[in-house]
Amino acid sequence: MNDQTELRKHLFELLEGKSAHIAIDAALRGFPINLINERCENSPHTAWELLEHIRIAQNDILEFSRNNEHVSPEFPDGYWSKAVGGTIDWQTSTNQILSDLQAMRDLVADETTDLFAPLPHGDGQTLLREVLVLADHNSYHLGQLMLIRRTLERGSATN
Repeated sequence: MNDQTELRKHLFELLEGKSAHIAIDAALRGFPINLINERCENSPHTAWELLEHIRIAQNDILEFSRNNEHVSPEFPDGYWSKAVGGTIDWQTSTNQILSDLQAMRDLVADETTDLFAPLPHGDGQTLLREVLVLADHNSYHLGQLMLIRRTLERGSATN
C-alpha cells in the first residue's frame, strides 16, 4: 500500500463526516423546513442562505478540480443567494450537495489521479488541497447551520 492509498482512506473519512466531523446528510436530514428562512438574532445568515452557500462553494471547488474550463462565481457575492427558499428548493439544494460530494469522493477514489500533482489549469493547487478546502469549508458552515437549527428550534418551542 502506497502513501496515496493511505491518504485516500483519510480523505474519504473526512469527506464522509467521520471522526470529529458531522456527516452532511445527517446535519440536513429533518431540518425544520418552516424555519429555513428565519434569521436568528445577530446571525448574518439564514439556514437557507447557508445551505445555498455550501452548495455553490462546494460545486465551485469540485468543478475547479475536474474542469479546465470552469469559471468560478464572482467573489464574494456569487457565493451567496439572496433568494428565499422553500421545501423543493431545500431538497434540490441538498440533493446537489450530496451528488457533488460523491463526485469529489469519486475523484479521490481514482487511483490514477495524483493527489499531489498541480492542477493543469490552476496556479499550484492540487486535488489534495481542494479536498481539504472543501471539507474544511463544509465543516465550518455545517457547524453554523446546526447552531441555527438548535437556536430556532428552541425559540419555536417557547413560542
